[in-house]
Amino acid sequence: MKKKQLRLLLPLCILLLCCLAGILCFFRSRAQETFLQLSELNAKEEKDTAVNPYFDLSVPTYITRLQDTYFLVDCYHDEIICSDSLSRPLNEWDVMTDEISRGHTIASDGEVYLADDTENHRILVFEKEDGKFLHTQTFSDIGVRPHYIVYDEKTRCFYVLSSMTGELYVFTREKDSTRMALKDVRSIEKLNGIYVRSFTIMGDEIYFVSGNSTIIRARLKDLKILEEYPVPPEIAGMVQLTKIQDYFYITVSTDADFNQDYATFIRTKDLHSLAGGDYEDIYSYFIGGGTPYYITSFDGHYYLTEHRLPGHSVWQFDVEDNEIVNVIPVY
Repeated sequence: MKKKQLRLLLPLCILLLCCLAGILCFFRSRAQETFLQLSELNAKEEKDTAVNPYFDLSVPTYITRLQDTYFLVDCYHDEIICSDSLSRPLNEWDVMTDEISRGHTIASDGEVYLADDTENHRILVFEKEDGKFLHTQTFSDIGVRPHYIVYDEKTRCFYVLSSMTGELYVFTREKDSTRMALKDVRSIEKLNGIYVRSFTIMGDEIYFVSGNSTIIRARLKDLKILEEYPVPPEIAGMVQLTKIQDYFYITVSTDADFNQDYATFIRTKDLHSLAGGDYEDIYSYFIGGGTPYYITSFDGHYYLTEHRLPGHSVWQFDVEDNEIVNVIPVY
């Protein structure tokens, strides 16, 4: 090819590259526009890690292991504490954050950690740097009393429940970044104004525990209701539903009138049977008399948080061939 032809082709190649770059930028900007809201960035403040000042728990709601660290949400002490071991006394755990008011849960995708700041209607985002958890991002005005957070690996999204409005907030990370974005807000109108304490994702479906006297099964992608399971008033104030082997395990905080005297722990093989009172009360395995809350699973065991019963705030248990075994108090 002659030099003259090369000189003519060079500007054309540059023009084509510029057009291609413009097209890529256009589609990238359009992709960013699909986010409803980006997180508020916080100034990174290096703080010395504080040791938990409490020797006991005040309404613990959630215990989990995320990567190599254990986390415990101590709701009425307004803090989340963390440790490298469950065998440490509570006053030897570190304080991850005390910036929350009546927080309930924490979840992670391995890069960021999201915690609900329930009474301030916020979601706090943390990142781990040099062994410390830094509050780097915030989402304000997230529904009314955001109450429960789950990270779903299949969809690579965090799901956050606004416990009083029937809204499910969907968060995701920007590509190749730790910056969080609000992707979608889905809702079930009949749950607006109804107190719902949690949800359970099972594949492409999501279950909302009864707050309006029915358990709701819906499609995760749009919350279209697929089925409802009525429940009697005495177990209407459910906390959480989780499937373990052949049974649905359900914690109950109150009856329909918010009376905690009805708090219990039940299980059933068929959610349809609840309406007729056909379920097994299993709270006696955990002494009973308190208020069971969230159930989690890690390290090959199941864990149950509980309040109202001094000296028994966190339980560990196993299920073998549908039998509850090895029940021991952790804290």
